[in-house]
Amino acid sequence: MSGGVGSRFWPFSKENKPKQFLDFFGTGRSLLQSTYDRFKKVVPAENIYIVTNDAYAEMTKKQLPELKDNQLLLEPMRRNTAPAIAFATYRIQAINPNANIIVAPSDHLIMKEDQFEVDMIKGLEFVSENPVLLTLGITPSRPETGYGYIQVTDKEKDGIHKVKAFTEKPNIDLATKFVESGEFVWNSGIFLWNVNTILDAFKIHLPEVSQRFSEGKELFNTPSEKEFIDTCFPFCPNVSIDYGVMEKAENVYVNISNFGWSDLGTWGALHEVSERDENNNANLNCKTLFIESSDNIVAMNEDKLVVLQGLEDYIVAESDNVLLICKKSEEQRIKHFVTDVKFRYGDEYV
Repeated sequence: MSGGVGSRFWPFSKENKPKQFLDFFGTGRSLLQSTYDRFKKVVPAENIYIVTNDAYAEMTKKQLPELKDNQLLLEPMRRNTAPAIAFATYRIQAINPNANIIVAPSDHLIMKEDQFEVDMIKGLEFVSENPVLLTLGITPSRPETGYGYIQVTDKEKDGIHKVKAFTEKPNIDLATKFVESGEFVWNSGIFLWNVNTILDAFKIHLPEVSQRFSEGKELFNTPSEKEFIDTCFPFCPNVSIDYGVMEKAENVYVNISNFGWSDLGTWGALHEVSERDENNNANLNCKTLFIESSDNIVAMNEDKLVVLQGLEDYIVAESDNVLLICKKSEEQRIKHFVTDVKFRYGDEYV
């Protein structure tokens, strides 16, 4: 899934170049390219499909020139993850009516790729033998309010636990209780299932999506597919797979994984995985001099020198024509800042 904007990473991530196309760590590979490289070790390259927005087709082809045109699934507009996953599922079913599928965001960081590969293969085997919806859970390292949480039961099968409940982005008090209880894991947003299992789940829990796509079932993987998608996609509800299916289904399981995961959804998450000095300051793409400052992250587009004095727990980020200075503890407000900027100054800055 590679169609999002990543507005919580503004001003680095903008409409014309969202975060999945950015190289945050100077490796020479963007997050999208790194995700593609990771999955080539698990499945054949020709079985990798990128679901993205029409606007990002050329950017995706430029970053992944080895992709064939039919491996790009282009949405005419954003409708959240459930319709995007339905689109890919119907395409895959037309190619292989008994396929096992991994669904993954394109903008995650995975530190332990060998363990990730082991967990993917284990998950594919599990969903090929069991009609379940499998998600990967991450043992929480802190009470994070920006992630979804999964409550697990004691019931397990091959080391994989039955899911009791999902909770989306709790407040800090609730997140603290979740972590202390030991019953909750972070929802990684990575899912595995058989094509028929997820299609059945769509029929039960999101019939409006299932019915819409079923009307053009015979058109998938044909030259008429794109015209059908452009017509039907705008009528799909704007709903996430978590809310639309996972929170409602009874056959949901979770594999608790430890492969060094971060969804890089926020500046705080980036700060945590970046190299930091003795005062917990981090910098990207620039030289910095931190004076009487701690717990900050500074990011620039060019090799600039930044001098900070007396700041604690701040994001200082510059990209093109925008400079953001924001309390890291209040970074959830960045989305609101983007809305305000767009309203007051237009699209030029977002």
